[in-house]
Amino acid sequence: MNRYRVLANVVGVALVLLVVGMILKYTPIDSPTMVGIVAPVHGALYMVYLVTAYDLWRRTGWPLGRMVAMVLAGIVPFMTFVIERRIVRDAKVLLAPEPAA
Repeated sequence: MNRYRVLANVVGVALVLLVVGMILKYTPIDSPTMVGIVAPVHGALYMVYLVTAYDLWRRTGWPLGRMVAMVLAGIVPFMTFVIERRIVRDAKVLLAPEPAA
């Protein structure tokens, strides 16, 4: 779960930087440098994020819709932060040890 949490936040920050870079690229400023650097980094991190999200999804046994939400979170700006909070909250409840009787 910690791997997912870290990667979700890193991918989310990289995606926000990519959006800022795209705005800079397609405005009169016309500065494609940031996109050229951030886009491949985000792409590589997103692939690692997908593997980590799949691993967490497989371990928890959640429905497929939850996996789809995790996948989309890495490509929709700011959605990563919202989904990460929900996933970690639900995973903690699911994976918490049962109290001894």
